[in-house]
Amino acid sequence: MFDNLSEKLDKALHVLKGHGQITEINVAETLKEVRRALLDADVNFKIAKEFTNKVKEKALGQDVLTSLQPGQLMVKLVKDELTELMGGDAEGINLSGTPSIILMSGLQGSGKTTFSGKLANFLQTKKNKKPLLVACDVYRPAAIDQLHVVGEQIGVEVFSDKGNNDPVAISKAGIAHAKANGFNVVIIDTAGRLAVDEQMMTEIANIHKAIQPQETLFVVDSMTGQDAVNTAKSFNDVLNFDGVVLTKLDGDTRGGAAISIKSVVNKPIKFIGTGEKMDAIDVFYPSRMAERILGMGDVVSLVERAQEQFDEEEARKIQKKIAKNKFGFDDFLSQIQQIKKMGSLKDLMGMIPGAGKALKGLDIDDDAFKHIEAIIHSMTPDERSTPAKLNASRKKRIAAGSGTSIQEINQLLKQFDQMSKMMKMMQGGGGKKMMQMMGAMKGMK
Repeated sequence: MFDNLSEKLDKALHVLKGHGQITEINVAETLKEVRRALLDADVNFKIAKEFTNKVKEKALGQDVLTSLQPGQLMVKLVKDELTELMGGDAEGINLSGTPSIILMSGLQGSGKTTFSGKLANFLQTKKNKKPLLVACDVYRPAAIDQLHVVGEQIGVEVFSDKGNNDPVAISKAGIAHAKANGFNVVIIDTAGRLAVDEQMMTEIANIHKAIQPQETLFVVDSMTGQDAVNTAKSFNDVLNFDGVVLTKLDGDTRGGAAISIKSVVNKPIKFIGTGEKMDAIDVFYPSRMAERILGMGDVVSLVERAQEQFDEEEARKIQKKIAKNKFGFDDFLSQIQQIKKMGSLKDLMGMIPGAGKALKGLDIDDDAFKHIEAIIHSMTPDERSTPAKLNASRKKRIAAGSGTSIQEINQLLKQFDQMSKMMKMMQGGGGKKMMQMMGAMKGMK
C-alpha cells in the first residue's frame, strides 16, 4: 500500500532527518521533492502545490530551522498536513432510519458488488446488524448472481427480481421485504458502466430520489488514480453522495485518489477495501493512513485487530500450560490460526513501524504458514504434545508426510523452542505478565 510514495517521501525528507545544517534553502528543496513524490503518485498538481506551500509556511513559522530536531518536526508537519488533506477525522456511517438504507454507486469494475458484501459482513459481525442485500443491476445478470454468491459466503440474504427491469421498483420492493422480515439495514447494489453516461446518472438519481437513503456511498477503484477523482466529482454533482469507498488499496496503487479525493469533492473517505476476502474492509482513519504513508506504521489498527481475535479463555489455558511446561504444537497451531484471522500478513507487517521499509521488495505470501501447518499436521497427537520425542526417524517420517525437509523441521523446532522460552519469561511476576499485556492491548484504542 503506497510503497512507491512512501519510499519517495522518505528520500525527500532524508536530508532533514540527518544532523546536518538545516536551512531555508534545503527546506524548500525537500518540499520540492515532496511535491514531486505527490505528483508521481498521481495527485493533482494544484493540490500538491497547495500542500507543499502550507507545509513550508508552517515550517518557517514554527522555527524548524532552530529546532533541536528539525527533521522530526518537519516529518510531523508533513504528517499533520497529509492527515488534514485526507479528511482530518474518521467519519462514521449513518445507520439511522428503520431500516437504514445504504445506496452504493460507482463505475463497473470498481469493486462495488464485492464491497456491498464486505459492508454487509462488517455491519453483521462488528455492528450487530441484520443486513439485506438488494440486487438492482438490471443490465448484468452476472452481477445479480455474483451478489447471491457473496451473500451465501457471508450468510446474508439477497433480494433480487430477475424478471424486473426497473431498478426503482426493485429497490422499493427490497426495502418493503426488509421491513416485513426484520432487517435493520438495506444495502442496494446498483448498475455500473464502463464510463460516466447520462442514462446511468439519470437512473441512479431516480433511485436516490425514490428511496431517500440515509447513506449514499461512491465506490472507486484506487488504482485508477486521478481518473477516480474526476469520476467522483461527476457522481457527486448528480448524487451529492455522503462518502467515498476506496477499493483495491492492496494492489499496486499510487495513492493519488486517497490523498486528493477529499479536497476535490469535499466528502470523506469512509471505508477502504484492503484485499479479496470478505473481512478485508477497514474504516478509513486519515491520521493512521498518513502515518503508514510516512513509514511510521499503524500500531493502533494492529492492536485493534489483535484484540478482535484475542480469546481470554484460550489465553488462560495457554498460560496454565506454559506454567506446567506443557505448551505444545497444538497450542502453537491455535496461535497461528488467530494471527491468520487478523488479515493478510503483508498488511499486518505494514502496520509495524519501520517494517514496511525493511521488507521492501519481499513478497510476503499469505500461505507463509502453510509448510508449518503441514509439518504439525503430520505429527502424531503424542508428538505434538511432547516435541522432545521428535528423534531422527520421527523427523524423517514427518518430512515425508508434509512434503518438507528435515532441515525445515529442525528450524521449526528451534523457533518453537525460542517462542516457548520467551513465553515462559513472560510468565514471571506471579504468572500474570502475559495476561496483563493482552489485557492492556484489549483496553487500547
